[in-house]
Amino acid sequence: MGDIRQSLLPRDVLSAAKELLYHLDIYICNLVQSGRQPPQVDSKTLELVEEFILHAPKDRNTPARRMSALQELQLLEIMCSCFQEQSRDTVRQLMFSALFSLQGNQADESRMGLLGKLVSMAIAVGRVPILECAATWLQRTHRVYCVRLAQVLVDDYCSMVPGSVPTLQNIHSASPRFCCQFITAVTTLYDLTSEELTPPLELLQMIVSWIQDDPRLVLITFLNTPLSGSQPISSLDVTPLGGLVRWCVKAPLAYRRDKKQALTNGSTESELEVGPLFSTLHLSVLQVFMLLPNILNEKGLFGRLALLQMDSLATLTSDLSRLLDQADKHTHMSSADTHALSQLALDRLAQALQVAMANGALLCSREDLRAICSRLPHNNLLQLVLSGPVMYYNNIHTPPLAFSPHAAHSPIASHPTHPTHPTHPTHPTHPTHPAHTPHTPLASHPSSHPQYPAQPFMTGIPFPFRPSH
Repeated sequence: MGDIRQSLLPRDVLSAAKELLYHLDIYICNLVQSGRQPPQVDSKTLELVEEFILHAPKDRNTPARRMSALQELQLLEIMCSCFQEQSRDTVRQLMFSALFSLQGNQADESRMGLLGKLVSMAIAVGRVPILECAATWLQRTHRVYCVRLAQVLVDDYCSMVPGSVPTLQNIHSASPRFCCQFITAVTTLYDLTSEELTPPLELLQMIVSWIQDDPRLVLITFLNTPLSGSQPISSLDVTPLGGLVRWCVKAPLAYRRDKKQALTNGSTESELEVGPLFSTLHLSVLQVFMLLPNILNEKGLFGRLALLQMDSLATLTSDLSRLLDQADKHTHMSSADTHALSQLALDRLAQALQVAMANGALLCSREDLRAICSRLPHNNLLQLVLSGPVMYYNNIHTPPLAFSPHAAHSPIASHPTHPTHPTHPTHPTHPTHPAHTPHTPLASHPSSHPQYPAQPFMTGIPFPFRPSH
């Protein structure tokens, strides 16, 4: 396609961009029909895209071409039509990649700007092919740029234009793949470490309603990703489960930090609005975990693939410890309120850990959990989880899959096999049981929260039998 540059130079910026899109579509169709694997757009074509669509100057002596706001809007409409009219998904994906795959050069800023406007328009006018291509882009791109795109969409639909949230909410039915990736990007962006990184109420309501209506939504990327394909380094997690757990656990304390004026009953307006939402979200996340055994068993991955990573949990417990310490120092809060909110956060953490482990989403030992929770204050439910029985998986000796680019090394992979005793020739064999090894208590750490005792690890707690009637 390098030979068409001379014909594009005399044209105005909009006409040149439209002509290049037309030739790019033909070029990629021929590329796919040629059967070359994998089909790849050549560097000359990418340079034309940067010069005539992204308007990055070819050299320092060439002035940059600029579009007016009206011309840019017309270009976005042309691009929407181009992707809508192309019937082959392979061609659409390659074309989207040629336009918006980051190249590590100065044109990337123009790429991100145009991409944000195109996806925002696609949401507004319901262009599903573009949303599907954007879902793939979010799956393959560095998370720093994914959260930038998510921020643009949140600003457009939750901040700038009042009453436009229902338009964004429609992506759940229009493109579940994009919706899943959008949730993952949003939970990565808003980590509740500050007021600026706390999700807007409208966004929170929308995500809670999505997951409550369809818990499998958060697993769509995982269910549709070939297991042979490795995730790019520093890309988004394959599911938003880690981010959603972080939201639910940190919310009681993070929203208490809100600077809004307290109401007469001592609760802030923010708490009254978001409290039930996070309770609903927490229940939905636990229900998603309970869907996993059948899904993982069907794929032969139960006990081999962790969808909840230990490194993200370690970060979560560290953040939670810091929030607890900050809550202790807030003099405007009563100690009873502080204690209740702290216990709620710890209860949610304990529930998430136990349900995730029991359903194969978290692969680790109780010793690993005790190590990352050692600085948290005492909580009865968390104590039971940390002192609970060792988890065994049917295929414990099969190495875990590092499906996520952030996968921590699973401790169960290194367990040695237990030799079986020789059988007696005249008696039937009996199954051998692994010898019970008591948990080794960790060295106690000084409590960073003076009003709570440090989390003790009592290894000999008997679990009472619960009758069935």
